[in-house]
Amino acid sequence: MKKLLTSPKTERPASIYLSIISLIGWFYVGLQFFKVDGEFDLWIYAILLIFLAICELFPVPVWKGFTTLSFPIVYVLFVLFGLPLAMISYALVIFMVNIMDRRPFRIVSFNPAQLVLSFSIAVFLSGLFLPNLNHESVLLTQIIELFVISLFFYLLNNILIDLVLLLRPQNYPFQLWKQKLFSELNSGIISFAYGCLFFILGSQNRGQIDVFTFFFFFSPLVAIALFSSVIARLKIERNRLNALFSLTTTLNKILPTKEWIVALKSSFHELIDVEGLVLWTTENGRWKLSYKDGKVNPSSTSLSEETMEWFEKMKKPLIIIDSHKEQVPANDFFKRELRSFVFSPLVVDNETVGVIAVARSRTKSFNNGEIQSIATLANQLAVIIKTRTLILDKEKRSLLEERNRIARDIHDGIAQTLAGALMKLETAQRKWEKSPDESIYLVKDSMEKLRGSLKQVRQSIYALRPNPTERVGLHTAIQQKIKIFEQETDIAFSFEQRGKIETLSSMVEKIMFETFQESVQNIIKHAQAAKVDILLSYQKESIILKVKDDGIGFSLLEAMLKAQQEPHFGILHMNDAAEKIGSSLQIDSKPGKGTEIIMIVPKMGIEGEIEHDQAYVGG
Repeated sequence: MKKLLTSPKTERPASIYLSIISLIGWFYVGLQFFKVDGEFDLWIYAILLIFLAICELFPVPVWKGFTTLSFPIVYVLFVLFGLPLAMISYALVIFMVNIMDRRPFRIVSFNPAQLVLSFSIAVFLSGLFLPNLNHESVLLTQIIELFVISLFFYLLNNILIDLVLLLRPQNYPFQLWKQKLFSELNSGIISFAYGCLFFILGSQNRGQIDVFTFFFFFSPLVAIALFSSVIARLKIERNRLNALFSLTTTLNKILPTKEWIVALKSSFHELIDVEGLVLWTTENGRWKLSYKDGKVNPSSTSLSEETMEWFEKMKKPLIIIDSHKEQVPANDFFKRELRSFVFSPLVVDNETVGVIAVARSRTKSFNNGEIQSIATLANQLAVIIKTRTLILDKEKRSLLEERNRIARDIHDGIAQTLAGALMKLETAQRKWEKSPDESIYLVKDSMEKLRGSLKQVRQSIYALRPNPTERVGLHTAIQQKIKIFEQETDIAFSFEQRGKIETLSSMVEKIMFETFQESVQNIIKHAQAAKVDILLSYQKESIILKVKDDGIGFSLLEAMLKAQQEPHFGILHMNDAAEKIGSSLQIDSKPGKGTEIIMIVPKMGIEGEIEHDQAYVGG
């Protein structure tokens, strides 16, 4: 039977309705104590009570929902021991199961009351509709009575719950009503069929009916409830683990970019269904709101000093069972209807770098499995934030080193050249009247030095300009550069892109573009090639850049020896740049057979199975 699984917000209509049903139901149960017949088979009663508790503890998954199969047992209790004892037993079992499930008190009191009232009224109505039912077939009479009682019971049970769902402030969509209806319909069919089987087998002369008879008869029903519930819970946990793995894998793939927040937004609800979600992170020692979704206050954006101190000291998850009875950090971010919270800190090296908070409107609504999943995700987010910080710091250091290098080049090169040229021009000015020829030579020499300095200035200015990948991205920057190469040379270029384009860190895109550019420039200068094939492949585990030409090729050994004598030779420069981003550079070349340069940039994190892309182009 379907029980109320969500707790309404304490507004008057819903609260009054719950209180009225609870009072009437428990008053009715109290009256039944005076009507119980003291003589009954204790062992049969005990085994039925145990089976009833198991069926209530382990609901069966049906039609995208859960329901219990306890109606046949309740009906047999009614047939064997009478309505008073059956209703007392039913109410106490439901009461204990709700306490074990840690439901709010109003639900603990309401669920047994409405179920007992539904069954008792169903028995009463069956007596009105079937007052003198006395068919020649006793079996048919019993089956008809079972059908009428089960029909009224499920009908009344659903009406009582529908009223709660309609009175509570949350929406009660038609889709949810239809899902509940089909769940109850499935439960009713199974319960009615099992009840019919009870009467059919009982009508046959199979010897003495004792406790073992009831044990073996109801064991399959209890086994179905037990095993199907366990399997369903295992599937839920498996799906949760798969969702957690998928989310963390996606986050790791786009770690260097700002899109990890988008991935969190699109995938979090597949992991855990919550009504409110807020993520705070630290940046340069300051707390900021990174993401919020659901029933949160749009105007709340900053944390108080007290809350920031609270977050900084938080090292393990904080569980709020009922926000109306406990203090909630950053309470102004959430709407009042949210009652149950989990605050999980993002901790790395004992440093709290963020806090993720989730909330639901029902109190005590987060189980241990969900809390562990939230904590696991928080740990993963902590690593992501810390790693992203390190990546950004590394990029800043690289940019600073590059600027310092340019400054040293200007100081040691251009500045010295300009100073020397200026001294020569001053000398020429002094010697002009006495030695015109020597003065002209000094002026010409100074002009040559100034031309060289002008070239260096232009190169420095170009180096300081934003990289093309920062403006248009790696894919477009390569396409634009190919068009320039085609205009300047007679070489035929082909460009192929595979996989879905992904945004990489600015440093990675810059180095990949420079590797492509350096490779093509070497081809133009030395390869005597007629055709160049370029491939950019976005794979599961890596991004591959491949440049292949049909030129004269070269001996790699000779090229490396030459690189030792000429430090600025392209191969060493490209290899050093590749090492900066943890990538590998492969060069395959033989005299007369062209050259193939492959750069493999691995993605961060655990990616699952590797997809091998036979990324050969042009041959």
